[in-house]
This record gives sequence, C-alpha cells and structure tokens, in this order.
Amino acid sequence: MNGTIGDAETIEAMSPVVRMIYEMTSSSMTGILLFAVVFILSAIVYKLGFARKIKFWQNVVVYSFLFLGCIILTFFAIFLPIVEGLIVAALILIIYRVRRMNEHKENSTV
Repeated sequence: MNGTIGDAETIEAMSPVVRMIYEMTSSSMTGILLFAVVFILSAIVYKLGFARKIKFWQNVVVYSFLFLGCIILTFFAIFLPIVEGLIVAALILIIYRVRRMNEHKENSTV
C-alpha cells in the first residue's frame, strides 16, 4: 500500500496534533475536526493580537476571509505543525494580555 490513507508511513508523517485527532476520530471526521481546530485557534490569535473595534459588517468580512484562509491552512496542517504554532501563538498572546492587564491595574490603583 504505497501512499494510501492509513498507511503507517503517512500516519507517522502527520503532525502530532493531527495524528492524535486522526487516532481519536474516524478518518472521515478528521478533516472537519482539524478545520474547526485551525479556525478556532486562528480566531483566538486574531482576537488577542490583531483585532480592533470595528463595525459588525466589517467583522463579518474579516471572519469570512479568515474562514477561507483556514481552509488552505487545514491542508498544510496535515503534515506541517500549523496547529502547534497557533497554540504557541495563542499562549504567548494570552500571557502578554494578562501581564498588560495586571500592569494597568497596578498603575490605576497608584
């Protein structure tokens, strides 16, 4: 079986998170679940790092293009560590946001 889905070499080549998703679910649900994970993590990273106050219709446009971009990222995420990178980016942005809020609280109480 050269290069077929389920081949041991193909499964070994998957990124660790994708391999975990593949092993936990049926193979037909792996792509949908992977897309959902990529989209949710991308939305979190966008919201924490780049989002500004904009009108509702502008948010719809931004998230629509984010949705389309995540379709492409999902294909890359099968063999590249896209999900892992998004997790690291989200963690860094969460730590930054928490530290910034703590500094703001300390400055406002003084």
